[in-house]
Amino acid sequence: MKKRIWRILAVVVILTSLLAACGGPTGGTAEEANSTDLQGTLTISGAFALYPMMTVWAEEFSRLHPDVYFDVQGGGAGKGMTDTITGAVDIGMVSRAIKDEEIAKGIFWIPVTKDAVFPIISAENPFAERIMAQGLSQEVIHKIYISGEITTWGEVLGDPAISDEIHIFTRSDAAGAAEQWAKYAGGEAQEDLLGIGVNSEPSIVDTVSKDPLGIGYGNLNSIFDMGSGNAVAGIMVPPLDVNADGVANPEEVFTQKKEAMQAIADGTYPSPPARFENLVTMGKPEGLTLAFLQWILTDGQQYLEEAGFVPLTPEQQTAALEKLE
Repeated sequence: MKKRIWRILAVVVILTSLLAACGGPTGGTAEEANSTDLQGTLTISGAFALYPMMTVWAEEFSRLHPDVYFDVQGGGAGKGMTDTITGAVDIGMVSRAIKDEEIAKGIFWIPVTKDAVFPIISAENPFAERIMAQGLSQEVIHKIYISGEITTWGEVLGDPAISDEIHIFTRSDAAGAAEQWAKYAGGEAQEDLLGIGVNSEPSIVDTVSKDPLGIGYGNLNSIFDMGSGNAVAGIMVPPLDVNADGVANPEEVFTQKKEAMQAIADGTYPSPPARFENLVTMGKPEGLTLAFLQWILTDGQQYLEEAGFVPLTPEQQTAALEKLE
């Protein structure tokens, strides 16, 4: 009888050892398992264009990792880069290409989504119907925003009888949208753009909406309503006459956000003003920052379309993930 008891005890000991080695129930308490989960605070600042998406990512990541906290602030692409270089934040949001001199300072960057800048006019523009039917060619935009050769809506429409002056608005704060618009218009940098400076993305949209003769530009999520998908109240999105034939062709007209997103995704909408939105860190990321960026490039991509952003292609995701390795 004693031998039998000892044999049973021996089997129990062996099974217990095997379960522990395999990470089974006896491998540690729930508290010990949770202690290996991610924890800490990530500070993020930068481009208004990426701010709405970042708040979604932060919320979803916090659901998965309750001990991770976020401090996310907008303020423009310039602020995101400056704050990253100075070490004020863990991650910067930058809605433009990263410059060589910034890389030389130690900036590491990855693309996380695609976006685009669109021209906007007031819905009260007295010539709106004609502008929408004709579109705005790249040459016309150059002559409005860069060279200053076009100053009236009559010159835009080729109608000398119209003498109403164009009221040109641009961003006064450092912005990726302004830089992209400048490059599409034939300039090199935001400083090349003519116009009255307006601080922040929401303000330029609001200003143009209230000025019947105004023209401006804005990012996808600022000019299309999240609920209806239509252009936000008070503005219209004139087509870019990409082939410069003097007519807004169906593939150049975007009355709904989903149409614009598709054009950005498949490359129908030109780049610039379409571009990648980037996240930057000072040096190659590690720890919690690395884990968050890897999640954005994998599971985090599923939230982009619902929030009005264009996901990366599988090839672009893979390239960005390899860069993090």
